[in-house]
Amino acid sequence: MVTATNIDATAVNTIAWLSEASTAIVVPVYQRQYRWDIGGCEQLLADVRAVADSNARHTHFIGSILAGEAAESDDELILIDGQQRITTLMLLVAALHHTVLAQPQDARDYALAEALSRVLRRATDHTQTKLRPHRAWAQVFESVVLETRGPGDALRDSRFDDNYAFFRSQIRADEVTRIWRGLQKLEHVAITLRADANAQQIFESLNSTGEPLRDHELIHNYVLMGLTHAEQSEIEDEYWAPIEQNTGEQIAGFWRHYLVMTSGREVAAAGGRGVYDAFRQRFPRLDLATLRQHAAEWREYSVAYRTLLEPERAEDATVSRHLGYVNTFGRGTYPLVMRAYRDYAAGVIDKGALVETLEQVQSLLLRRTVVGVSTDRLVARLCRARAEGRASLARAIARITPSDERVRVALKYSELPHAAYVLGRLAGLEHRGGLDVEHVFPSAPADSWSGDGTRAWADLTDDEQNSFRALGGTLGNLTLLEQPLADRAADASFADKRVLYAQSEVSTTRELAHTEAWSTAAIAARTVRLTEAFVRVWARAATGGIDDDGLTPVLDAVRRRGWPRNWEREFEYVEYRGEHWEVYDVKYLFNRIFKRLWADARPSVIAFSAERGGPIYESQAWNGHWDALDETHFLYMGWDSKYMLTAVQGVLDEAGIAPEVFVKYSYIGAVM
Repeated sequence: MVTATNIDATAVNTIAWLSEASTAIVVPVYQRQYRWDIGGCEQLLADVRAVADSNARHTHFIGSILAGEAAESDDELILIDGQQRITTLMLLVAALHHTVLAQPQDARDYALAEALSRVLRRATDHTQTKLRPHRAWAQVFESVVLETRGPGDALRDSRFDDNYAFFRSQIRADEVTRIWRGLQKLEHVAITLRADANAQQIFESLNSTGEPLRDHELIHNYVLMGLTHAEQSEIEDEYWAPIEQNTGEQIAGFWRHYLVMTSGREVAAAGGRGVYDAFRQRFPRLDLATLRQHAAEWREYSVAYRTLLEPERAEDATVSRHLGYVNTFGRGTYPLVMRAYRDYAAGVIDKGALVETLEQVQSLLLRRTVVGVSTDRLVARLCRARAEGRASLARAIARITPSDERVRVALKYSELPHAAYVLGRLAGLEHRGGLDVEHVFPSAPADSWSGDGTRAWADLTDDEQNSFRALGGTLGNLTLLEQPLADRAADASFADKRVLYAQSEVSTTRELAHTEAWSTAAIAARTVRLTEAFVRVWARAATGGIDDDGLTPVLDAVRRRGWPRNWEREFEYVEYRGEHWEVYDVKYLFNRIFKRLWADARPSVIAFSAERGGPIYESQAWNGHWDALDETHFLYMGWDSKYMLTAVQGVLDEAGIAPEVFVKYSYIGAVM
């Protein structure tokens, strides 16, 4: 057998490896800072719990750990790859260890405490941890793991403190044995480099070689993993292959839109594994019977998704036409439209209800585009509203649809978006090809062009020319014209265009033949006439509510990356059930929401905290930043801001008032 001379790679039990007296790991100075957030810790703990409850033969593989022998010491390994996982694992073991030690002496499991200590502390010096981080943050890490934090450390800001606090909050005394059982089933490949190995080249090979799996490929593997070959073949043939066939190259979009639809929450698509992570959270355990049930639904929705991608597949011509209209604006509303179409196909709603929803979606998107308001991050809130019924959806859409007044102003002065679509519907046309968008006043007029047959373009003053240019892309100056006629119209003067317009079959174009001259006044007057038709075709539901003023529902709020130095306002304000709160950041919002609900909806707060394992506790069980709710209940304030925002959203949802809470981002925060 030929063996490698500079690399040793061995599959090992992770806890056994860490527990060995000889194991001592040093993080080199070039390593990045510790970055795992509570979301990653939550997933690790979920994996540990899952493997703890699985068959005795099952283990959980955490990847490879790459280390090199330290030149100055035979007793230490230099950690090259795996710092984030090992550090997080150490924090979890430390939380478990301290939970055991916090029990009364007569109930304490001293053997388990000693086993956990062997994972954490060096055999030669119990004042040092098995993992020695970069010296810049070693003291912080060791004070957490060894529980030696002083009073002055309660308010410090570190991922070590945050993640330890999360693990500590999640581990109950009656769950210690279960967590320890799961930890002992973790495995990894320990790769040890000898002195002559090229550590950087090996590190790059482990982290850069090959094409990373995409979200839908990870979902595919996750769904089939653990099934027998026969079961995999069944799921593949009956469910997955039809889903792939229906969605084609858009399968990644299908899964993202499906998850937004079913969860009512936005799912990140760019970078990372946002869709896959959302899928795992939605479907944490998939036994065969449950998988068949869900897979049948996935397949059914994939059929609807195919019709959205190819509206001509819809059997009803009106439905097909409106699905095509929706596609004018892209696929951002597919989560809402997919469910509506699926309900129509299944007979849950009739054609009228479906078309009404499609009309509302078009009005929302077109009006917001016309007035220059973003159409991003709207669909999740609409999916939540639709789950409450059609009336709720209509109210939700009306609330964020710009008013007739705003639309009139925007159409008067702004360039018309989606011009072919708008002009076609205003003219009563359906799907008709062979038409071009015609600028009555040309985009680039020749010097000889004339609007009244008297004065040429070159004779107009600069102000007159600029007035024409300002209105050139507005609704009043645009029409549709058959391609042969459009080719002849091109840069012709208005008198010649009138002759061509009279030959058109488009009603709104033929009307132009009766206009004597084309001036800025004529453009403005036509804009007014067409605008009245516009606000009728793309109507705003008369259900009350407010015109969108930039408020974001709290369930759609996201943690911003930050803002410039000395800028301290993340929010302009928070609207809480009609109250105006001067709340400027997530931490203050977290504190105020929980205190308010502790007074107004205490059962909901208790239920949420019990299910989530925090953030409210009956004692200040570990060092950190706490706020007292009463004499026997305490709110832990040491979480990272992402966790705090998630907790705010969750407790408001639990209390049933999340739809009544909005945040208004500050100007600077909103653009980051």
